[in-house]
Amino acid sequence: MNQVNKQILEQLKHKLIVSCQARVGWPMYGPEIMAAFAAAAKQGGAAGIRATGADNILKIKERVDLPIIGINKQFYDGYDVYITPSYESAREILEIGVEIIALDATPRKRPGGETVEYILGQIREHYPQVLVMGEISTLEEARAVLPLGFDIISTTLSGYTESSQDVKSVNLELIRQIRGITDTPIIAEGKIAREEEAVEAMRAGAHAVVVGTSITRPEIITERYVGALREFEARL
Repeated sequence: MNQVNKQILEQLKHKLIVSCQARVGWPMYGPEIMAAFAAAAKQGGAAGIRATGADNILKIKERVDLPIIGINKQFYDGYDVYITPSYESAREILEIGVEIIALDATPRKRPGGETVEYILGQIREHYPQVLVMGEISTLEEARAVLPLGFDIISTTLSGYTESSQDVKSVNLELIRQIRGITDTPIIAEGKIAREEEAVEAMRAGAHAVVVGTSITRPEIITERYVGALREFEARL
């Protein structure tokens, strides 16, 4: 690993990364809004940004100079993999410049028949300077991808795959289990709803934490408050 990448990892160590994402049809959709969220995250002290799509990432790069975890969400009928599902989807992001590229590292089928090994190999060959993060949902998946040499392992998919569907909150045990088998930096992501959970993820062995919904989804945050008040009213 080169010195620049070591510095990036050190910059993110024990820090918060804010995921600034929105799909078509969501109230906050649009590159300008994502860039505003990223600027607000930086102002609040975030050490990095996670974002999807070249248009969003380009606009974010205009507003903030934080390290970016880039992904490219693409949805295909008949395939469950959507986080940077192909080499071409990764290349679109890598061409505009990100510090970290993340991709689904589960063994599930991908469009075009590409494998995790193939995508990672192509990235290593053509973009050797970029950190690559493998996103998994179970300990078994982590074990399977460790020999491939990802720079970072992420728990992003825990609770979002068939193999991990019983996970309903931040998977602290998975972080501990991965920490027990590797020194590869672990980024905790997925279902972190409160500050205390972010701290617990660090205690479990995470290198950094990513939080999205609880920061950048005001409609979801509003629903939580509304639901709590409805429960209060129902008990009167």
